[in-house]
Amino acid sequence: MKTIQVSRQARTLNALLQRARRENVILRAADGNEFILAEIDDFSREIELTRQNKQLMKLLASRARKKATISLEEAKQELDIG
Repeated sequence: MKTIQVSRQARTLNALLQRARRENVILRAADGNEFILAEIDDFSREIELTRQNKQLMKLLASRARKKATISLEEAKQELDIG
């Protein structure tokens, strides 16, 4: 995702951004393509930045491949009981 800084002189675009602060806006281009303009909150932005952290994503992928639990029998064998 790319971030574009909007100039204060871009009145039409700033009016659309102001409206998007109140409610999500669908923009329909002359060719019929539609786009959504919506305010993102800090949590959404944090998720986006976290997903871009390649080291963290690699660690999480590695941990996801590991077996999450062990059976009672495996636990008993590891603890050398019954």
